[in-house]
Amino acid sequence: MKITDEQMNHIAKLARLELTAAERKNLSADLGDIIAYVETLNELDTTDVPPTAHSLEQKDVFLAADAANPLDAESVLRNAPARENGFFEVPRVIEEAP
Repeated sequence: MKITDEQMNHIAKLARLELTAAERKNLSADLGDIIAYVETLNELDTTDVPPTAHSLEQKDVFLAADAANPLDAESVLRNAPARENGFFEVPRVIEEAP
């Protein structure tokens, strides 16, 4: 698939990239090759393939024991350098808008 100059300009704008003419030309060709390859996947028969959210099998890594033994707030905050109303007190890292 051929990526037009207009499409390449739009993609660069969305990605906030300042590209030279040579970079635009190279990226257009690369993106066209990628899209052409992905389009070949449409030729595969996937009628009996169930949809998946991930290409690899995933499993839950949390142990059931973790949920059964929650920590109480006092033991969690015991070594906190500063706390307020049962929470960790930390320095402000986000400034308020004017």
